[in-house]
Amino acid sequence: MTFEQILQELKQKTYRPIYFLMGDEGYFIDEITNYIANNVLTEEEKGFNQAILYGKDVDTTDIIHAARRFPMMSQHQVIIVKEAQNIPKIEDLEVYANNPLMSTILVINYRYKTLDKRKKFYKSVAKNGILFEAKKLYDNQVPQWISTYLQSKGKTIEPKASALLTEFLGSDLSKIAHELDKLELAIGANITQINSAHIEKNIGVSKDYNNFELQKAVLNKDIAKANKIILAFGKNPKAYPIQMTTVTLFGYFQKLLAYYYLPDKSKNAVAAALKINPFFVADYTTGARHYPARKVVQIISLIREYDMKSKGFGSATTESGELLKELIFKIMN
Repeated sequence: MTFEQILQELKQKTYRPIYFLMGDEGYFIDEITNYIANNVLTEEEKGFNQAILYGKDVDTTDIIHAARRFPMMSQHQVIIVKEAQNIPKIEDLEVYANNPLMSTILVINYRYKTLDKRKKFYKSVAKNGILFEAKKLYDNQVPQWISTYLQSKGKTIEPKASALLTEFLGSDLSKIAHELDKLELAIGANITQINSAHIEKNIGVSKDYNNFELQKAVLNKDIAKANKIILAFGKNPKAYPIQMTTVTLFGYFQKLLAYYYLPDKSKNAVAAALKINPFFVADYTTGARHYPARKVVQIISLIREYDMKSKGFGSATTESGELLKELIFKIMN
């Protein structure tokens, strides 16, 4: 089941005896766990029927004993095991997973690890409960996640604004959700669409000086604008590390090279093939006008070269601002 399907089922009060939540994306694990902790039992029921255990303090025997207790004056008891990745021989829970108590909701947080699919324990949990792997999103999936998250709160976001947030905050969903919650409070209920100005004012991302705008200047061959942004980056290299810029540019030109060989260059076909928002397809038609395919191959090689130089290979003494200036000059000329 997907994250959304699990939450939908929980909201319908359909509960499974085991929720084994594993993987690298803590946001999904925490959201499911917190929903169960906050919504299955009433406040009166929680006192006798809800317990939180920690993997460093318990073993599988402790968990089985807790899970096999019957609830007091309630239909269910909730047992939440956090940091379960610290429990040695977690597979010993198989004996319980084969025959779980239906009145117990056992939630196991198994962060940064996954179970071996070949083991019997994996198959037992999958058969009798929910086995969910929380995977990190790719960078190109984050803007859509931001849009979906805000839609659940009755708000929309411009594609450019979600791209800015992704660039500034990365792919840490917990961090992004926290910033979006603060932003929602800051702009108030009357504003339903979030734009770049809201991001700049409330989160601190400049809507004019960022990697997204530099990329835009490069693909449009706007030398004056590119130089202004490079100058701002050079004055504050900690806020604008060159390595982040090379990653952004590499991603764009890599997709631009793929664009040349697409048989169908209609807007929706390009968006689907390159895995981008349709809003940004125009950036690739513009880039293709200014940069022939052979030049794009050379640019990709240049970006790799300067990324290595920025990390001390072959140019240990050159400042990052100067390296970026050289790189952009060579790309645009």
